[in-house]
Amino acid sequence: MSEPVSPTSTTLTPTALNAAVRAALERGFPLFWIEGEVSNFLRAKSGHLYFSLKDAGAQVRCAMWRPRAMLLRFAPADGQHVLARARVTLYEPRGEFQLQIEHLEPAGEGALQRAFEELKAKLASEGLFEAARKRALPAFPRRIAIVSSASGAAIRDVVSVLARRFPLLDADLFPSLVQGAEAPLQLRLQLDRIAALGRHDLVLLTRGGGSIEDLAAFNDEALARRIAAMPMPVVSAVGHEVDFTIADFVADLRAPTPSAAAELIAPSAVVLRDRLDALQRRLQRALRHRLDRESQRVDRLQLRLQARHPLTRLTALGERLQHAHVRLLRAPAPAFARMQQRVEQARVRLHRAAATERIALLQRRNEHARQRLQAACVTGLQARAERLSGLRRALHALSPLATLDRGYAIVFDSNDRVVQTAAQLHAGDALRLRLRDGEARARVEPAPQSG
Repeated sequence: MSEPVSPTSTTLTPTALNAAVRAALERGFPLFWIEGEVSNFLRAKSGHLYFSLKDAGAQVRCAMWRPRAMLLRFAPADGQHVLARARVTLYEPRGEFQLQIEHLEPAGEGALQRAFEELKAKLASEGLFEAARKRALPAFPRRIAIVSSASGAAIRDVVSVLARRFPLLDADLFPSLVQGAEAPLQLRLQLDRIAALGRHDLVLLTRGGGSIEDLAAFNDEALARRIAAMPMPVVSAVGHEVDFTIADFVADLRAPTPSAAAELIAPSAVVLRDRLDALQRRLQRALRHRLDRESQRVDRLQLRLQARHPLTRLTALGERLQHAHVRLLRAPAPAFARMQQRVEQARVRLHRAAATERIALLQRRNEHARQRLQAACVTGLQARAERLSGLRRALHALSPLATLDRGYAIVFDSNDRVVQTAAQLHAGDALRLRLRDGEARARVEPAPQSG
């Protein structure tokens, strides 16, 4: 396509002229609304629409490209009165003036659409559509209020989805007209009832799809302001996915369909059950780990308590006392005194370590033990003394000294060895004699020769 050329140029080609005219038209005529009767309607194989819009005095050629034509909710036809949103352009190859249609609807809907746009702009300027004022839906609602027609398909879809996803959810229906002149007032009255009851976690405002006239009740300004003033979140699910109403914009959440609204409101019981199972498993693992840690901690504390517990100390001291008792029985008098002193020290420590009642008990036991120990020590010492005397007598009876008392002597050679046989002696050997009361010296004489 050639660049636009200023119409003041000296010489223009048709291409340059058409480009300049097209640029001027598109700059001078932004998007606007036009109303007229359809004629010469043609739907091309490509999906584009070609037709004329006319009135009593003139007509203008129009084109609507396939992407826009696919969004139409009605089938245009010759003789139909329509309202179009268009821009002016020029088809350069033939120099034909035409309108490029962006939106098309029956003319009866035009006034409603303009009123819708005006109210939308007004409420938006007041901040009723601001995201900051919209409230989040409760994650687990217990009771919801549904404002809808009692006989419409929307309420059946909603109830079916709620029952499937979360049967524990209580849903109260507040029936109302959803179409016609009386519908806005009934819708507002039901919202007033819900607000006065104050027992619902959220409100679902819903109906099925329809034309702009069918949905007009949800474009009511008073209804929009009542929705904004509700004390609990409001979900709007009016019409199908392509339908938008003022209630959708002012509500806390807009759902594309009634069924989708129920999906958004009700948590999935299956998902919750799986999540609860996972949380239960995590909790069980955490409890097991916690119990293991606490069990180990208790074991350590028990060991520490056993090492430091007064009863443990008392047991140890008792064992030490028993050992001291045994050593006392085996020790001589000085050792007995030392052991008695240690016992007394142990008794003092025992007295300090035990509790009052335990101390009293151990004091009595200690006194009894001390008395038994003294008696045992006296008895033991006497028995030892008697045994020692007997051993002394027996030893004296076996002693060589006792033999000397009877007139015998012990003979030692020069090496202080006891002479036991005559063969050990030789003539001239010096001898030492041990007698009862002293010693004497002797020498071996040769034995006399026999005659």
